[in-house]
Amino acid sequence: MLLENKVAIITGATRGIGLAIARRFAKEGCQIAFCARSRNEKMIQVEQELADTGVQAKGYAVNVADYQEAQAFVAEVMQDFGHIDILVNNAGITDDSALKRMTEEQFDHVVGVNLKSVFCMTKAIQPIMWKQGHGSIVNIGSVVGIAGNYNQANYAASKAGIIGFSKSCAKEFAARNIRVNIVCPGFIETEMTAEVPTELMNTWCSRIPMKRPGTADEVAQACLFLASDMCPYITSVVLPICGGMEDA
Repeated sequence: MLLENKVAIITGATRGIGLAIARRFAKEGCQIAFCARSRNEKMIQVEQELADTGVQAKGYAVNVADYQEAQAFVAEVMQDFGHIDILVNNAGITDDSALKRMTEEQFDHVVGVNLKSVFCMTKAIQPIMWKQGHGSIVNIGSVVGIAGNYNQANYAASKAGIIGFSKSCAKEFAARNIRVNIVCPGFIETEMTAEVPTELMNTWCSRIPMKRPGTADEVAQACLFLASDMCPYITSVVLPICGGMEDA
């Protein structure tokens, strides 16, 4: 198994891409610490599902965009699991609007959650990975952060910021064998896209060379590769998972 005896923190892992990553990592023998904003029935279900695969799994209620909460979260995971080998920064939100109607609050909220959470979690985990002399950080960006998108200036700014932040950290951390890479999903089929009308879905898919949306597990497989020891010399990579979308 590719991640046997490793411990991963995965943020925003009770649904969508984050949950797919947790499932894929658990199948490869990884112990999973995951989080969401609240400890609810869904978190307990995910905790049990992952544990049923034979790995240690624990969910935590954390606001990862809060500096002190992120610090406390990582410290608690260390206490519970003993070491941390992988961090997947997946937590994120959208609040779309054309710029002419976008409020300051909308911009601050999206950038504050999506970008600051990556800063807070990376800052919290750096001393641990630095001391142990190894680690893999996989940050979930978006093709929107590469190419931009209508009505998503705040989201695009946050995801572009993740790319710049990650590339800077990759340079700083490389000497300690800590790799930092960015996965940039395109149009991915999740619970949210299930509500998209068929006609609109078909229009979107017609613009993708592969003529279909991606799956959350296809994103998870890319994260698995980057998190594993299969690529010890890969860092600072931006990897679009988008079926060949233009400009990605």
